[in-house]
Amino acid sequence: MKEQIVQLKEKALAAIENAGDVKSLEDVKVAYMGKKGELTAVLKQMGGLSPEERPIIGALANEVRELFETEYNTKIKALTHAEILAKMESKKIDITLPPLNRRKMGSRHPLNIVLDEIKEIFTSMGYTMVYGPEVEETKYVFDLLNTAESHPARDEQDTFYINDKTILRTQTSSVQIRTMLKNKPPIAIISPGRVYRRDEVDATHSPIFHQCEGLVVDKGITFADLKGTLEIFFKRLYDDDNIKLRFRPHNFPYTEPSAEVDLSCFKCGGRGCSFCKNEGWIEMLGCGMVHPQVLLNCGIDPEEYTGFAFGMGIDRITMMRYEIDDLRLMYENDMRFLKQF
Repeated sequence: MKEQIVQLKEKALAAIENAGDVKSLEDVKVAYMGKKGELTAVLKQMGGLSPEERPIIGALANEVRELFETEYNTKIKALTHAEILAKMESKKIDITLPPLNRRKMGSRHPLNIVLDEIKEIFTSMGYTMVYGPEVEETKYVFDLLNTAESHPARDEQDTFYINDKTILRTQTSSVQIRTMLKNKPPIAIISPGRVYRRDEVDATHSPIFHQCEGLVVDKGITFADLKGTLEIFFKRLYDDDNIKLRFRPHNFPYTEPSAEVDLSCFKCGGRGCSFCKNEGWIEMLGCGMVHPQVLLNCGIDPEEYTGFAFGMGIDRITMMRYEIDDLRLMYENDMRFLKQF
């Protein structure tokens, strides 16, 4: 049996050497080392050997098996590498060429660019960002904001109603109410987000647009704090220390006193141009001191605390920043427009 194993070793090593591809080499392994292979068949006869012969034949068989595995592994690595090289040569792929269907990289939307700057400015001033639901109860959007049921803003022609008590929020002021109900002063927040109104789509109106509202409540807050805050904000937003603000008296049910804020035209410096319609001023936002009744509605004592609030349209500010003359451009996803930013 010893001579038979030695002969099998020589035949197996020769077969490994002569194998020209991976499949042929795998066939060699099956032929000699498989369950029905030649070496396996010989080893099955070891039961008929004498106790003296078994250790000798067993050691020889293990030596042959280890040698076979070593030669097989070396050969299969060489053949596999050769096949890879052959495939690469036959296909001749130039991996340095750009793909035919290169995916185009996008860019930040102008609304997001401006919103991120607004957030950065106010957070640097100590404000916290707060978010709330877009499907909202009327009590948070109207009732607690001192807006009576007879107010035009509650008309079905102005607001999207889901049912009598549920609407798509018309302003992010509802977030301010929720914040005051859950937190005691001092409060300093901004609440950016989408809002909805039943407006016809045109160059300056959309049923979906974006707002950012702010609220500060603390002891000793005055209208001077509001003016100073907005002045710092706009000077930083437009990077112009010469910008001036004009406050015009207005009426909002949730603030008293209330004001509309105009910005001196940053294109002509207030002299008058086509951008500001030769007025020298551009209307930007509404603001005012928080109405005492609103504070009471939220469980805050107006004798101890005062506050101010403001609300601005992010879409409008973006249009002013980039001199965009049609609001619809920001929602049509036209790459020719968006790639400019």
